[in-house]
Amino acid sequence: MRITVVLMLIIVGFSENLFPQTYAGSSAGQFLKIGVGARAGGMGNAFVAISDDPAAIYWNPGVISRLENNSVLFNHTYWLAETSHDFAGIVIKLLSGHALALSYTALSMNDMKVTNEFYQEGTGEYFSASDIALGLSYAFNLTNEFSIGFTFKYILQSIWHMDASAFALDIGLFYLTPVKGLSLGMSITNIGSEIKYEGDDNFIYYSFDPSKHGNSDKIFSEIKMDSWDLPLSFRVGLSYQLLNNRYNSIIISGDAVHPNDYNEYVNLGFEYSFKKTVFLRAGYKSLFKIDSEEGITAGVGLLYYLTDFIPMKVDYSYSDFGRLKGIHKMSIEVGF
Repeated sequence: MRITVVLMLIIVGFSENLFPQTYAGSSAGQFLKIGVGARAGGMGNAFVAISDDPAAIYWNPGVISRLENNSVLFNHTYWLAETSHDFAGIVIKLLSGHALALSYTALSMNDMKVTNEFYQEGTGEYFSASDIALGLSYAFNLTNEFSIGFTFKYILQSIWHMDASAFALDIGLFYLTPVKGLSLGMSITNIGSEIKYEGDDNFIYYSFDPSKHGNSDKIFSEIKMDSWDLPLSFRVGLSYQLLNNRYNSIIISGDAVHPNDYNEYVNLGFEYSFKKTVFLRAGYKSLFKIDSEEGITAGVGLLYYLTDFIPMKVDYSYSDFGRLKGIHKMSIEVGF
């Protein structure tokens, strides 16, 4: 118990110095803020203290050591502006109380026409943009009640001839409190290096003074690009098993989120299951967030056993995005 309290105080104190208040649009790598898992999406992204889902790779790596089996999760999100967000993660149980995970995240779009003021219908060229993150996670149980985990990530963003890359670290803590059914989770995500675009479009021909005779207009130069912070987030949340019997189960959860590029907000979630087979979910995202377009979420899920030892769960969620319409998520989880 003592080590649990000490570690939690350290991470809370660390987060206070790590997250200076800034403003919207002040960080890069925004795709890292897109939530993973249709179950989490249906519960309003209030997921940092949920202890039985491989989506914890994203929300709280400290949880993965508590999963009962090896599992793999595939998630597809129909994101804004006709873009797609995909996640794949696998959790492998090691020694008792230890687990390893690998993850892949991508935000992608269809090719677009290259246009300019002279060729507004297109020059005949096409360009695309994509964001990718590769993660390696490790977690272990310090005690029967307390676990800690880490995710090391490589991040790559690309648009046409330009690329930007960075490395980042996620830290997660999970604690089963003395109150039956109540769990506490904390995470800090995207602690890492700044990110800066580089590539062929950085290079130009420059003329120092076109008015002077003998001046060269073919001096090869490089445009200096700004570096940007990654979107750091500190989450702390509670999850409570309100009801749990043979036929019915109810979980309620809530997360408080402190990002480095916006004001603080709260996510709330609810899940009801019948015989641990059919799931109904609801939630509310970004409560108290200034000028937020997000709000109500809802979702459903179904658990089916492919064999006596291989469960498969299929989940769907919908998130209201106000004037930007809605977001649809679909996930498939298979245990083995």
